[in-house]
Amino acid sequence: MGKNNLNWTNVATNLLDQRRHQRIRFSTPPAIRIGYAGEIGEGQIENLSLSGLMFRSNLSLDIGHTVGCEFSVFGSSVIDVPASVVSRVGDLFGARFQTGPINQIIIDDAITGALARGQASILTVHDLAGRKVMRISGGLNGTLRGDFMHALTRVGIEEIDLSAVTTVDQAGLALCLVATKHHSVNLGSQSACFAEAWQKAQVTINEPGCN
Repeated sequence: MGKNNLNWTNVATNLLDQRRHQRIRFSTPPAIRIGYAGEIGEGQIENLSLSGLMFRSNLSLDIGHTVGCEFSVFGSSVIDVPASVVSRVGDLFGARFQTGPINQIIIDDAITGALARGQASILTVHDLAGRKVMRISGGLNGTLRGDFMHALTRVGIEEIDLSAVTTVDQAGLALCLVATKHHSVNLGSQSACFAEAWQKAQVTINEPGCN
């Protein structure tokens, strides 16, 4: 293998490592089929990462056992991987993938496509020079409300990085309004689609009769 191939392998590995534990949420939960002890159950994915997922299922799954997971992320190739059940709260299960590098790349490609189309979202918090910065990638919408408000009220966010936002709706704009008006958070770098939507929202807010 040549030097360039080794470099590209290292880059791909680093990108996968960065996303391994990031929780990806979806505007519409993707469907999932679960195979367990000869039964097939239907469910929905609540969030996804390269290392595992959380899903709802009508099956009674035992912690510590392996299940088969089959799903597609908004038109991606079908992903078929085994996973170990590690947690349960009612019908919500957490599972850790038992998968190799090839399947991880397929999952990562599916996640990347969904983020680019705004069908998936990632919210992360970073400590930059002693300042807490929230970064949002993909869709900025109401599905992020829980994580967004937790970061505002419990973590103490000072700035929001919106440079990787690919779509934004009214619920997402409302979250940013709460952050700026009630928590004195600064809106930092912004993608073109967010900047345009935010500017229009400000014009609407400042119109007579809208205050």
